[in-house]
Amino acid sequence: MTPIEYIDQLQQALAAVPSPSGGPVVPDPGSGVAPPEVADKVLTILQWIAYLATAACVGGLLYTAAKMALAHRRGDDTNVSQLGWVFAACLLIGSASAIVSALI
Repeated sequence: MTPIEYIDQLQQALAAVPSPSGGPVVPDPGSGVAPPEVADKVLTILQWIAYLATAACVGGLLYTAAKMALAHRRGDDTNVSQLGWVFAACLLIGSASAIVSALI
């Protein structure tokens, strides 16, 4: 038996089990649907957050670049790892919706 077949059988067995209280089984809402009066407001908030996060990435890159320029002038190169963290943050912010879509 393959793992996929085992998982399918397990799902079918769990679906057949009644709830412990004997009442109806809790329905699976899937990904859900936002109420119409709330959906636009939540989307606006998410757009603001994405805008501010992008601005923070640009600010972080500028700040790190300035620190690297000053450190290079002094003969130091300790800020390279900070640049990597800023790039990682930019990558996560830019791909946040794709990551969430893949997980849901």
